[in-house]
Amino acid sequence: MNILFFLHPKAELAFIYDYHTVRQAMEIMEHYKYSCVPILNRAGKYVGTITEGDLLWDLKEKGILNIKQAENLSIMKVERRCDYLPVSIECDMEDLVKRAMEQNFVPVEDDQHFFIGIVTRRDIIGYLSDKIKGCKKND
Repeated sequence: MNILFFLHPKAELAFIYDYHTVRQAMEIMEHYKYSCVPILNRAGKYVGTITEGDLLWDLKEKGILNIKQAENLSIMKVERRCDYLPVSIECDMEDLVKRAMEQNFVPVEDDQHFFIGIVTRRDIIGYLSDKIKGCKKND
């Protein structure tokens, strides 16, 4: 199975840029109701993932309790627990499933390492569920 079948393209996703502030990131995440989003650089390459937890714990650590203070804090200054590892468009289904077991979504890059979208864990589980149902019908 080609992973492009599962791809949610970049044009349909919320993401932030590495030059955004914490406040901008929080507003984007709130607007789209996402708990984590990819971070891209100006060129469009994937540089990491930021989660609500990353933001919360970093703001607590810095003693920032006012959204106004978050306007001056670069998103790249936020300590991230972990970044989701990307895959290439040539990735096979087995590797995709392994990544999805550890991540809510899997960032996908083209052969030039530009971010092209994500594959969600939900889509992978749905695909595998359908395969299992298909196998049971054939028994």
